[in-house]
Amino acid sequence: MDIGFSQEQEMLRDTARKFLDNACTTKFVRERMATPEAVTPQFWAQIAEQGWLGITYPEEHGGAGLGVTDLVVLMEEMGRAVMPGPYLATALLGGAAIREAGSPAQQEEFLPTIAEGSLRATLAAIESNPRWDAAGITMAAQTRRAEFSLSGSKLFVPDAHLADRLVVAARTREGSTMEDGISLFLVPKDSSGLSVALMPSIDETRKLCEVRFDNVTVPEAALLGELHHGWPALARVYDEAAVALSAEMCGGAQRVLEMTVEYAKLRETFGKPIGSYQGVKHKCSDMLVEVENAKSLTYYAAWALDENQPDARLAVSMAKAYASDASRKVSNAGIQLHGGIGMTWEHDLHLYMKRAKASEVAFGDATWHRERVAALMAA
Repeated sequence: MDIGFSQEQEMLRDTARKFLDNACTTKFVRERMATPEAVTPQFWAQIAEQGWLGITYPEEHGGAGLGVTDLVVLMEEMGRAVMPGPYLATALLGGAAIREAGSPAQQEEFLPTIAEGSLRATLAAIESNPRWDAAGITMAAQTRRAEFSLSGSKLFVPDAHLADRLVVAARTREGSTMEDGISLFLVPKDSSGLSVALMPSIDETRKLCEVRFDNVTVPEAALLGELHHGWPALARVYDEAAVALSAEMCGGAQRVLEMTVEYAKLRETFGKPIGSYQGVKHKCSDMLVEVENAKSLTYYAAWALDENQPDARLAVSMAKAYASDASRKVSNAGIQLHGGIGMTWEHDLHLYMKRAKASEVAFGDATWHRERVAALMAA
C-alpha cells in the first residue's frame, strides 16, 4: 500500500481544517453542548455544502464517491475540532446502512436528501446487553401479512431525537447462526408507537437516546435489503464506523499532544520551562508514539476496507483497539502535564477527554476488539 495521501486528500484535509478552525471553535462546541440539538441549522447546511454528508455515497446519488481513506482524512480534522452534532449518526450509520443494504429505489430516494442535509438518519441496533456482534440483536420483528411489527427497545442510539429516519436492526427468524435472521428496517421517527428519550452521556457533543418500539408497524417497503440477511451490510457499516471513529480519536489525540507540548514550552518552574525536564520530555514522547501508532493502524485499516483486503476485519479491530487505548492514555497524560489547570471547566482538555472516553466504548471497546483479533487469527 502507498502510505502517503494523495494531493486531493491533502487538499481535503487543508480545506476541512480551515473551515473547522473558523466555524467550529471550542466556544461554538461549548455552546452546542448545552443544547439538545448540538448543532445549528446553519452549520449543518455548511457541512452539507462541503460535500461531507455524502462523502462515501455514489455520485449518482448525490455523494462524492470517495472511499474510507478519504473519510479518515476528514474525521481526523473533525476530531481535532471536537465537532458536535449528528454527523456520525447520519452520514456514517443511518446513511451508510441505506447505501449498503438499500434497494436502488431506496438509495435514490434517501441518499441524495441525506447528502444535501435535508434528511437525518441514525442506526438503532444496540440493546440492553450491549453487544456489537449479531448475538446482541434480539428485538423481534413480527410478520403480519404485508407488514412488520416491531416491539422492544434500543439503547445508545446516536442522536435519534434529531433523526427523521431510523435504520432498525431486528430479528425476523431464529436462524442456524446468530448472523442469520437479522433484518434491517427504515422506520420514520414519527411512527405510531415509537418514542425517543435522551440518555445521560459523558460526551455532550453527541447525544445518546433510548428508542422504544410499542407495536410499531412498517410496510414491506421499509425492509432494507434481503429479509433475514441484513447482518453482512450491518457488519460493513460497523467496520467503517469503527475506522472513522479511530481516525477521529487520532485527530483529538494529536490536538491534545500539540496543546500539551505548547504548554510545556511556556509553563515555568524553578526558572525554566517544564518541557526542559526529562520526565516531561519522556511523557510527551510517549504521547507522540501512541498517536503515530494509532494513525498507522487506522490508515491501514481504511485502505484495507477500500481494497477489500482479506485481513480488513482484522485491521479494523487492531486499529479500534489501539486507538481506543491511545486516545485515553494521551488525554490522561495531557491533563497530568497541565496540572491543576487541566482539570478546570475553563480549559478545553476536558472536551477531548470526554470525547475519548465516549469513543473508547463505541463500536466495541479495546477488549472486545482484541477478542475479535484473537478469533480472526485462530480462524
